[in-house]
Amino acid sequence: MKWFGVLGLVVLSDCLVTIPLMKIKSMRENLREDNRLKEYLDKYPYRTLLAHNLLDQHLSYPGVAYEPMRNYLDLSYLGVIGIGSPPQEFKVVLDTGSAALWVPSIYCSSQACAKHKVFNPLLSSTFLVSGRPINIAYGSGKMSGFLAYDTVKIGGLVDVAQAFGLSLEEPGKFMEYAVFDGILGLSYPSLGLQATTPVFDSLWEQGLLSQNLFAFYLSSKEEKDSVLMLGGVDPSYYYGDLNWVPVSKPKYWQVAMDSISMNGEAVACASGCQGILDTGTSLLTGPRDSLLNIHKIINAKPYSGEYILDCDTINTLPDIVFTINGINYPVPASAYIKKAHEHICFSNFEQGVNNLSDTEIWVLGDVFLRLYFSVFDRENNRVGLAPAV
Repeated sequence: MKWFGVLGLVVLSDCLVTIPLMKIKSMRENLREDNRLKEYLDKYPYRTLLAHNLLDQHLSYPGVAYEPMRNYLDLSYLGVIGIGSPPQEFKVVLDTGSAALWVPSIYCSSQACAKHKVFNPLLSSTFLVSGRPINIAYGSGKMSGFLAYDTVKIGGLVDVAQAFGLSLEEPGKFMEYAVFDGILGLSYPSLGLQATTPVFDSLWEQGLLSQNLFAFYLSSKEEKDSVLMLGGVDPSYYYGDLNWVPVSKPKYWQVAMDSISMNGEAVACASGCQGILDTGTSLLTGPRDSLLNIHKIINAKPYSGEYILDCDTINTLPDIVFTINGINYPVPASAYIKKAHEHICFSNFEQGVNNLSDTEIWVLGDVFLRLYFSVFDRENNRVGLAPAV
């Protein structure tokens, strides 16, 4: 199941955006919610707190700002950001498939807003309103609201006068049952709200980052938290060297792929195609005909809009190999098949939305990105990939 529609559309004049989510709270989160985190860090050595969280064992690499994330059922990844002075906290999807930031507001009349944290401008001393209306539509839902500016805190960094959206309406059931409050996009500015600077670009322009890049480690294991790294790369999260791939179209984080194969034979993308690295998409998506071929090979049968197969085949099916810039990136059956019941499994491939100019375009979502540590380098318009630890 995919919760967020792939490459959703943000309609604000000519703008585009996307969608795409927490588990048991850590000690750090509980302290933060009680406004006692700083007091605790001052009273006890930093490493004492680090011992309570495996992720925190990494929080020491020079020049890197870390934003911890939580994995929601392998469907989406959530970070906690603060907006306003004093900060009001929100769970947001950290999404490389879009570039806008928005959260619900106290003025929102939809049932979805009643079930989520809402931003109260009256409680922030640094809030500025533009009054400009915005409308954002996704594959699974939409929001309408207005543009505002305020301080945004993420990964210990303070981004002042950041443009963001506040919702007035979030119609439909999707946002009502969504685990996240809002979305923070990390793609190129052309996908953001028109005539505004996205969060990552603002952090760079304000001199808060050591390098003009960010990176993701997405874990499927509850005991190993996921993390967004801002301004640097912590090599303890991956094996070997990073393989760099040029961005083919600097809008999405889009790259040219050579082929998609099984047992050395092309099953899709035989003459080359395009792939988008999107943390806001949970599955692997591609063109209909290519997916029909893959599902036929793995003997997956259609069922209620998805494809099912016998779980016993996980141990016998070969890897599906994505070849990018001459490097093979195997995705094993244990990743492209998900277990639903004792003997019934679902395919993690799904038909994509053909709203882009390319005839064959794939979205490499979290299924792929859990296997490969990813670096998004704006300075050099390239993506780095290496096997994740």
